[in-house]
Amino acid sequence: MKKFNKIILIVVDSFGIGAMDDADEYGDKEANTFAHIDACMDPFLIPNLMKLGLGNLQASKHAPTVQPIGVQCALCEQSVGKDTTTGHWEMMGLHTKTPFITFTDTGFPRELIEQLEKESGHTVIGNKSASGTEILKELGEEELASHSEKMIVYTSADSVLQICGHEQSMGLEELYRVCGIARKITMKPQWKVGRVIARPYIGKDKDHFERTSNRKDLSVDPFEPTVLDLLKENKKDVVAIGKISDIFNGKGITKAIHSESSVQGMEQTIREMKKDYNGLIFTNLVDFDAKWGHRRDPIGYGKELETFDKKLGELLEQIDSKDLLIVTADHGNDPCYRGTDHTREKVPFLAYHKQMDHSKTLEEQKSFGVIGMTILENFDIQKTSSMIGVSLLDQLI
Repeated sequence: MKKFNKIILIVVDSFGIGAMDDADEYGDKEANTFAHIDACMDPFLIPNLMKLGLGNLQASKHAPTVQPIGVQCALCEQSVGKDTTTGHWEMMGLHTKTPFITFTDTGFPRELIEQLEKESGHTVIGNKSASGTEILKELGEEELASHSEKMIVYTSADSVLQICGHEQSMGLEELYRVCGIARKITMKPQWKVGRVIARPYIGKDKDHFERTSNRKDLSVDPFEPTVLDLLKENKKDVVAIGKISDIFNGKGITKAIHSESSVQGMEQTIREMKKDYNGLIFTNLVDFDAKWGHRRDPIGYGKELETFDKKLGELLEQIDSKDLLIVTADHGNDPCYRGTDHTREKVPFLAYHKQMDHSKTLEEQKSFGVIGMTILENFDIQKTSSMIGVSLLDQLI
């Protein structure tokens, strides 16, 4: 069989399938995003995910069993941490050995806040670890009443500095400007967070505040070339859908497409895969993590998976003989677990192409990097000496 012209890689953001062996070190020993959602959903209508072999990786109580096709296995993360950036970077071959700095327990240092206030012209309120929805309930009315003289700054268990701004009061342009200042400030080694995130919202009071899809992530550059850089250098297309371009700070991307929802992200993926590309379509579906995992809403998460599954069915109908589909995740975010943050979990690797008429379950893999190495081998591109992961291409064709 000839290799593929096009690889479609879909990241169901935070869809973990069970605690990793070292999860206890992160306080996540009992986490299992898929199993706990499945326990809450009855029935659980995800036939296309089950068709791709999700049930072979973990039995479902409520999703009807179907005869699977495709190749599947569980992936473990070799990098330290459990965040978006390290997960995606590892998929593309990078081994993050030193975790990004976090300010979960203390908030940001006074020196950082004072510099941000001075350069932005806004007074900071918040400055603590919090849920995005809860911080708006607590401080949104104060920010709004100040006519955006004040701005909400907060963090989480991840290496992030997040700034909330009301779209009508502060405005998106000003919010993005302030986040750019924060990104510059947090490039100092002692304050270097993985991402600065603009968190715009709308609404008139704490009972009606709602975050919008105009979020913007300002990441640091990957510390070494990734699979995306190698693809681009070799004249391959790299189409980034959702927040992929943000995660890689635009490096290695040939076309970036913003998504307002996971549904739109799937629609964009289906539309783009019909075009004459030679390379990678790389999609992140963020709603699972942002709307349901962090908010600890297993039913909302489960329904979002059912909606995704329908779109996945539409995508499968468009697969041709030159396409390879891979569905995976970047970390867990168990909506039934304590706290509101990510969980250290294995993730699924579900692969399918049109000539595949059987199912095969591979042994558990030690790195998310198998995804990137499979992509490189498909396009006959040599990996760099520091990249991690082994190719699974021979198992797929």
